[in-house]
This record gives sequence, C-alpha cells and structure tokens, in this order.
Amino acid sequence: MIPVDLVLTARGIRFMGRYVPCSIGRSGLTNDKHEGDGATPIGIHRILGMLYRPDRMPRPAAWAEPIGPNDLWSDDATQPDYNHPVRTPYAHSHEHLRRADPLYDIVLITDWNYPVATPGKGSAIFLHQWRWPHYPTEGCIAFRRDHLIEIARLITPGTRLIIR
Repeated sequence: MIPVDLVLTARGIRFMGRYVPCSIGRSGLTNDKHEGDGATPIGIHRILGMLYRPDRMPRPAAWAEPIGPNDLWSDDATQPDYNHPVRTPYAHSHEHLRRADPLYDIVLITDWNYPVATPGKGSAIFLHQWRWPHYPTEGCIAFRRDHLIEIARLITPGTRLIIR
C-alpha cells in the first residue's frame, strides 16, 4: 500500500497518513455484490472518473467532468448501458446524477462492475458526500464534504480504493 491509496479500516478511510471518517453500505461489506443489496463490495478497486456540479462548486481537479441537468446513471440490469452514464430521456431504471441534495456534488466513479458490467452485480459504486455523519449508503462510500473535496484534489485516475 502507498499513502495515496484509499484504505477502508474500522476507523474510516486511511488516506495520506490520516483517517477520514466515512459511511459504507447499509448492509455492510460483501464478497457477493448484487444490484440493490445495499452492500459495499470488498476488493481492490480503482477510481476511474470524477464528476462534479459546476453550478455549486469549482472544478475540484483538472480531470473532473461536469454533471449536467440531463445526466443519469443506468441501474437497469436488462439494458446494454447498465452501470454506465446515460442521458435523458431514458425510459429505464436510473439514478439522477444532478440531484437536489448535495450528495452527488462530487462523485468519484469506481471500477466496480465498470466499464465492463455484468448484469445484476451492482451499479454506481461511487465515493460521494454523506447525507449526515455516518448515515449508511446503498453500497457507496460517503464522506463529509470538505474531506471529499480534499480527497478529490489529491487523487489521480487509477488511485486504488482498498476494501477488505
């Protein structure tokens, strides 16, 4: 492991020599991830992308892409674009990336079941802002806003997320 790895521990995410509090999935950790199970997948994952809301914050890193009003993420395992970004209009099951709340003001996209997706193995395993301290997610990892911004500024594409 190296200091820029994001390593999940009982104390939070270890990053750059310190511990950052975080939330994980409501169902805990799993080695057998399935769509809708509320669990965070165990493994060594990579951060492949970063999205942000340009109407709410400055670009956190040069490689961050803006989230627009028509941006969605498909979570319909029956569709060929399952676990990929899509745009409105989109008639199938999806998540809005441009939310009214601040949870997706910054989104770090992991390689969990992406970019090659196996239907039903789980979609949208992101790092994003938490609803409130330690409130569980649907499988993502969530942080306090200022901690997430700091992480976003310091990581690069390919940064490892280690969940044991």
